[in-house]
Amino acid sequence: MSPKRVMSVAVAIVTLLLGRAGAQAPRAHKLIVTPATAVWGFFSATKPPILTVASGDSVEIATVLEAAETMTRLGVDEKWITDEMRAIDQVTDRGPGAHLLIGPVAVKEAAPGDVLELRIRDIKVREPFALNVFRPGGGTLPSEFPVARTAVIPLDLKANVARFAGTTIPLHPFFGVLGVAPPVMTGRISSGPPGYYAGNLDNKDLVAGTTLYIPVQVAGALLYVGDGHAGQGDGEVDGTAIECSLIGTFQLIIRKDLKFRWPRAETPTHYMTMGFSEDLNEAARMATHEMVEFLRERFHLTADDAYMLASMAADLHVTQNVDRVKGVHAMIAKSIFAAP
Repeated sequence: MSPKRVMSVAVAIVTLLLGRAGAQAPRAHKLIVTPATAVWGFFSATKPPILTVASGDSVEIATVLEAAETMTRLGVDEKWITDEMRAIDQVTDRGPGAHLLIGPVAVKEAAPGDVLELRIRDIKVREPFALNVFRPGGGTLPSEFPVARTAVIPLDLKANVARFAGTTIPLHPFFGVLGVAPPVMTGRISSGPPGYYAGNLDNKDLVAGTTLYIPVQVAGALLYVGDGHAGQGDGEVDGTAIECSLIGTFQLIIRKDLKFRWPRAETPTHYMTMGFSEDLNEAARMATHEMVEFLRERFHLTADDAYMLASMAADLHVTQNVDRVKGVHAMIAKSIFAAP
């Protein structure tokens, strides 16, 4: 190599190293639940962000189970009501949904058409108790259970179990609501039903170690988080899970190389697609269609082969059978794609 060529390569290497050194390392942020950070029952693209981060940054978010007034209305003993819950009573800007959320968190690089890769790094249960509630006319069997009931469920955090009606239920904490703001033109929407913006997924497989992919609708993405669950059965049939306060740590990454319309997810062992509709059959059709599309995109299968593989190897789960808009998610094991 000529001396001139050696010098050019050396300059290029130094420039690359200086560029890397000058790049900002990912930062870690924390958010606690206060009247200033809480959002009661809605998603909106016009609500100012409470925090703005760079792609690759992580955020630790502490959520609260309910506001004090809600706990009192449900007949919960005063001893279970925390100071944070009492503070949330001050939130006067309330939407049509029931969820207490934190947000929105903006990501500087996010633009409509991108995908927010939300890596769920860690989830911890904050308090040694949880609630399960069914309301008149709600859930999957409304006519059979017309009288409301609230149960306070002790959580043994050392043994990592819930104890209820003589049973011991292992804890698998996850957030029921993980969503981005809808387009500005839709205005303020309820936190109740899930949709293309994710939202109230109530998906018990989104535990620590999983990644949720959400199509970005507005600049900044504007992430909302809440609805802590210590565990849940697929379907969430009475309308609630093991509802609790959680602390979650998330890494937010903007993917400009991904383009799709509906949320997807990935666990350490499975790929996941989702479908949402008031008609459970339509939700199943959507989840299956998205799985076929995923297999075509990721593994370059023909449409026929992808459909056949989905039938042979993918499982459909009823995510939740309540919240008016029902959910189904399809899961296919990563191991089947490993080279023999």
